Amino acid sequence: MKLDRRGFIGAGVATAATLSAPMVLAGGHKPNVVVIGGGAGGATAARYIAKDSEGAINVTLIEPTRTYYTCFFSNLYIGGFRDFASIGHTYGTLAAEYDINVVHDWAIGVDRDAKTVTLAGGAMVPYDALIISPGIDFVEGAVPGWSVETQNAMPHAYKAGSQTQLLKAQIESMPQGGTFAMVAPPNPFRCPPGPYERVSMVASLLQGSNPTAKILIVDPKEKFSKQSLFEEAWSKHYSGMIERVGPDFGGANVEVRPDAMEVVIDGEVEKVDVCNVIPAQKAGLIAEIAGVTEGNWAPVTAQEMRSKIDENIYVLGDASQQGDMPKSGFSANSQAKVCAMAVRAALTGSAAFPARFSNTCWSLLAADDGVKVGAQYEATPEKIARTSGFISNTGEDDALRAQTYQESVGWYEGITTDMFG
Repeated sequence: MKLDRRGFIGAGVATAATLSAPMVLAGGHKPNVVVIGGGAGGATAARYIAKDSEGAINVTLIEPTRTYYTCFFSNLYIGGFRDFASIGHTYGTLAAEYDINVVHDWAIGVDRDAKTVTLAGGAMVPYDALIISPGIDFVEGAVPGWSVETQNAMPHAYKAGSQTQLLKAQIESMPQGGTFAMVAPPNPFRCPPGPYERVSMVASLLQGSNPTAKILIVDPKEKFSKQSLFEEAWSKHYSGMIERVGPDFGGANVEVRPDAMEVVIDGEVEKVDVCNVIPAQKAGLIAEIAGVTEGNWAPVTAQEMRSKIDENIYVLGDASQQGDMPKSGFSANSQAKVCAMAVRAALTGSAAFPARFSNTCWSLLAADDGVKVGAQYEATPEKIARTSGFISNTGEDDALRAQTYQESVGWYEGITTDMFG
């Protein structure tokens, strides 16, 4: 069944509640909810709190960019299956139709005692509940030789936007017969199938314009998400183009030399023409600044996505350490609805129901060749726990794969409407 906007939003991808009789906090003021980060988690949480509280809560969304480019489906832009504008979304509807105060600035500080967020522009925004959904940042020194200062020479393109455009332009400018290299990240990281869908999309792009080019994946992991599906597709669609070097052959011992455009694998130097470095990842910096991380991620309760360190703070999506859910846009959207329900219940006395979560990750392997993996989850005292799941099979017929791709297109329209209105 194809998922369209109406079907996605009404499909019950996460439990939500309708506000009961509005009320205000002690002292007579409406509670203030501040959301840091305007992606799949933050935008969804802001919209659902504003929509379902019916004016009982003031909602402020802090997001530095005026146009948000989704990481999900950005690989399809690289492969030539979408234009760049189609993955960009703005915040006008959230402001105009949901009365959300959208502030385009960087959050640079959180005073948990005073319950305020400090902005780069100097303002301080008070909150009764704070939702942090900042996505990812990179672990410094994770790939020797690479840093954010060298990202224009060897793009990560794992925060969608100008980096995505840069990587595609570099691929399109490769010499005939050149080499594209990817340094894949260790677990856990944003969108487990993402690097391998990207390889598929790069191969698709090169197949049309540079068919003798080679793709080299340097991977520290023994295995990866949907591995059998990707490897089947690479053999079928891009035979002889893609080589993966796993940890047994040096994939976990890699350094890069951006100035020389070299990748050093277990001491052996490979000259490359384009290098996509996807480093090890951690929660977005503001979560660390707020003091709600332990190690690289922010631990949260499964029932509410509430920080285990500060009861007035909630952390969503990629930044959270929550259990079995992968770090994906769908996961963040699902968690945001559960969080929105919990925040409304805490601040207004509205009903709250047992948390349920869903996730699906689609991947495009070639034209009209789509696959998916997904699961259902529930909250337990220990974590968000997987209860059931599904995955595409190898050997599926062309009609089913085309249908899966069309389903993903409908899902994209649905989730972005759910996020941005």
